[in-house]
Amino acid sequence: MPPELRARPFVLLRTERQRRVVVAVNRAAAMLGIAPGHTLSDARALEPALEVAEATPEADSALLGRVADWARRYSPWTAADEPDGVVIDITGCAHLFGGEPALAADLTGRLHAAGFAARTAIADTPAAAWGLVRFGSPEQRRHEALDGLPLAALRLPAEMVEGLHALGLRRIGDLHAMPRAGLAARFGAGLLQRYDQALGRLDEPISPRRPVTDHRERLTFAEPIATPESIAGALSHLLGRLCKGLEAAGQGARRLRLDVHRTDQRVDDEPQSLALGTSRPARDPAVLARLFVPLLERIELGSGPGLETLVLSATETGPLSAVQTAIEGEGPGDQGSDDKLAELVDRLALRLGERAVLRLVPRESWLPERCVAPHPPMERLPAPKPWPAGQPRPLRLLTPPEPVEATAPLPDDPPLLFVWRGVPHRVRRAEGPERIECEWWRGQGSLGLALRDYYRVEDEGGRRFWLFRAGLYRPDETPRWFLHGFLG
Repeated sequence: MPPELRARPFVLLRTERQRRVVVAVNRAAAMLGIAPGHTLSDARALEPALEVAEATPEADSALLGRVADWARRYSPWTAADEPDGVVIDITGCAHLFGGEPALAADLTGRLHAAGFAARTAIADTPAAAWGLVRFGSPEQRRHEALDGLPLAALRLPAEMVEGLHALGLRRIGDLHAMPRAGLAARFGAGLLQRYDQALGRLDEPISPRRPVTDHRERLTFAEPIATPESIAGALSHLLGRLCKGLEAAGQGARRLRLDVHRTDQRVDDEPQSLALGTSRPARDPAVLARLFVPLLERIELGSGPGLETLVLSATETGPLSAVQTAIEGEGPGDQGSDDKLAELVDRLALRLGERAVLRLVPRESWLPERCVAPHPPMERLPAPKPWPAGQPRPLRLLTPPEPVEATAPLPDDPPLLFVWRGVPHRVRRAEGPERIECEWWRGQGSLGLALRDYYRVEDEGGRRFWLFRAGLYRPDETPRWFLHGFLG
């Protein structure tokens, strides 16, 4: 909300059944009696100078998701609770912040400092926490504290709550003495499900907003760090711990992500993330640390004192068993050469991009544009079939082939002269034709040409070209000629 509107009555609207309905109000509007559910005309009757804006549920949901991501500093198990809440499973995490009250106070303080009006509650179950934070006292967490809460605290539909009120049941405690079979018969199993979830009789697992990786290490600092040496040292420590876990699982990292949390970040700010990929599974901390060196230079320290938390995750892994090396370290059983090559490939990929570092492997196709296929450099592939002897291919192909004007004396003779890009080339030597047809299962091929007659020609300047005539020669048609590549 803009700062100038915080002290003035302000509401958000949406259209329901051709009516403008209030869906959210600020404190100034609430003090005037305006509440969600009022129509715009009713709200204007209470305050003619009311400020209004259109509600944006999608933006609200995205903001709530960012808050849930930010809350991962307290626990990796966080999720957005639409439309206005975040649920956090702090099991085993509270002691890291000085206990549950200290954690709640720190969380609430940070949210208030970021401009959010927030309430927190800690309970034994997510359902109990949901009811306490909205209808009760957040300081209470015992089951008895739920007894005095209204039935709406069980997250029941409004129609079901009205039906229970008709029976004289208004508080959660009123349900304790009621027969379960009668409640289920009249209101369905949903009532008992919500009731049991609040009391802890039925588990309600929290699905985290993002899947928690199997291999993840976190390091929170007592004092913020800002120097390159301290950041590199912290990363080396995280890599050592992460690689130990990978080794115990027989895995190697294929993709790593380092999330950097700064002290000056707002609640809804995404942490800066640095990601790198490896050409094959790896778990050598020293090698991975060297790969991270150019990425660490991109870390933005901001205006605060530095970084407060680093989170390192292996977001993608692959099997990696122990490797037997030679005694001398350079024998045929040693993998040192492959490791050095893999590290070089990874460094080039970080600098140039993963798609720029590829290996071209022969493919069983006679079509020049399909005779090779790109593959990851370190991928294990079966031995390719060699290209047939006596059929040289150009090192450079034009994509697509460029049309040329050619003069040939007979239907199957090589051209005597061709003009490419306005420059004439007189042919001194020529070989061919070599006839290539497109695979019948691919139709006319990627160029729309079913048959080609290729010629290797050399002009008077010694330059060698690869030309082809498209289709069979027909006396009543002018043949089409193309330049497809350059030979040596």
